[in-house]
Amino acid sequence: MSVSPSLLEVAGLTVRFGGLVALDGVDVVVAEGETVGVIGPNGSGKTTFFNALTGLLVPAAGEIVFLGRRLAGLEAHAIARLGIARTFQASRLCLALSVFDNILIGMHAGRRTGVVDFVVRRGRFLGEMRTAIERVSHLLALFNGDLPRRGFERVGQLPQIDRRRVEICRALAAEPKLLLLDEPSAGMNPEETAELMRDLQIVREEMPGLSVIIIEHDMFVIEGVSQRVVAFNYGRKIAEGSFAEIAGHEEVREAYLGKEAARA
Repeated sequence: MSVSPSLLEVAGLTVRFGGLVALDGVDVVVAEGETVGVIGPNGSGKTTFFNALTGLLVPAAGEIVFLGRRLAGLEAHAIARLGIARTFQASRLCLALSVFDNILIGMHAGRRTGVVDFVVRRGRFLGEMRTAIERVSHLLALFNGDLPRRGFERVGQLPQIDRRRVEICRALAAEPKLLLLDEPSAGMNPEETAELMRDLQIVREEMPGLSVIIIEHDMFVIEGVSQRVVAFNYGRKIAEGSFAEIAGHEEVREAYLGKEAARA
């Protein structure tokens, strides 16, 4: 059985906020086409991990290597152009803009035309826009067949699950090689969560080469979409393995339940 090459290699990643160590020597490797779940109690360092990967935080120590390139010193927009896209636990959508406009924002880094083209090479500009709209419609249809028809509605008019779908589509519109999802099921009921999990499975089938790291508190989602799970606590990686292995790991159980309850 062949092993996919590593897309992301994180070694000894350490992030400090003054005297607080938010990440403490974290090692994580993600293969091409792999989906990795990241779990841990609140404050365990999960979102800090994403912020370090995407250039929003500068690590105090350690290395992040993506597609063989060290990310140290690169700004967030440069890392995004290399092929890392993300969503946030708190939505960053522009609620007053349309569905199409929100997703087109995600394509900005890859656009080849601009204001000058609109004035002097309008055909080229309009051609790129048509291609972009077709791609947006395709992405939306992966999640919900009705969403392309609502492309010109304001995002603020959509229910929570469709807003989350639009946010993931915006990240996918940049054609990333690595997608980071931070609590995608936050604010959803169990039925919506199950729908979103099916959506993510469809995306994985449509884009088999895409690597995904997903932070989730909902273990139903983690079990359903992850090939491997990494557990954090107090900024350290405390366990790594299959969902079944992690679910039975004593230190993971203690992190969530406390020592007495975990051993009961």
